[in-house]
Amino acid sequence: MIQRNINRVVVIGAGSVGSSYAFALLNQSLTEELVLIDQNENKAIGDAMDLNHGKVFAPNPTKTWYGNYDDCKDASIVCICAGANQKPGETRLDLVEKNLKIFKSIVDQVMTSGFNGIFLIATNPVDILSYGTWKYSGLPKEQVIGSGTILDSGRFRFLLGEYFNVAPANVHAHIIGEHGDTELPVYSQADIGGVSVNTLIERNSHYHMKDLDDLFVNVRDAAYQIIEKKGATYYGIAMGLARITKAILTNENSILTVSTYLDGQYDEENVYIGVPAIINRNGVREIVELTLNEKEMQQFKHSAKVLKDVLAPHFTK
Repeated sequence: MIQRNINRVVVIGAGSVGSSYAFALLNQSLTEELVLIDQNENKAIGDAMDLNHGKVFAPNPTKTWYGNYDDCKDASIVCICAGANQKPGETRLDLVEKNLKIFKSIVDQVMTSGFNGIFLIATNPVDILSYGTWKYSGLPKEQVIGSGTILDSGRFRFLLGEYFNVAPANVHAHIIGEHGDTELPVYSQADIGGVSVNTLIERNSHYHMKDLDDLFVNVRDAAYQIIEKKGATYYGIAMGLARITKAILTNENSILTVSTYLDGQYDEENVYIGVPAIINRNGVREIVELTLNEKEMQQFKHSAKVLKDVLAPHFTK
């Protein structure tokens, strides 16, 4: 992969998610250059102006401008946030047809610029569109990463923290599978400060597995609840995207639950799906295979099958 001395992030799609992500990047000073691209030129120009006016209050100045696809050539990361949004009553998988068409056009234009960095995909259905980006771009699978279940895992950790009355940073737990209705919690590997969740339930009569089952439903359906109340979700996912960006640009080798390509891991192949992976400057260094119990493995296989069935009409292996 081509390395640059200056980190540049290009955000394609200046809607709610894209602009929130740009805001997070600026506030955390995660990149030296930030480029905004949108079909609505005035929206992206306005965002660039607005962000630049706040630059004096940021930890470090980030060169920010409205650009075009030529700016992707020297980018470290191109984050795609463009596409049709999920509407009330729609599932993420309902967006497949329209967003694959949009993505084909976007990815073709990015690759024409000579881009050889990392694609970071935020648009839903993120697992399907990550697979599509990998196919359309021709880049190695390691250089195409979807946000996957990073937000679901964040929601999971937050709610578990509330339940056990500890800071979410001390909760280690994953949601894996499709970023959608077939995702699953990995309770067998979840722990609070090193003590397994299952052990805590056994030791304390105040805690019950039924409560955790209800908690997971709130995690899985959070997007529906937020969309019903405010029309879209964007702050949480923007912060998740910023976290992935930091892991890439600072070569962290951090384990994050993202959508990545399986090639035999978890006994699955030829699918992008949310699993823990080690992320560094080159993208996905390797996939972390959790030891799933029998129920979790069956749920994961079901989730992978749902995604493969959606992919099948659009892509050949």
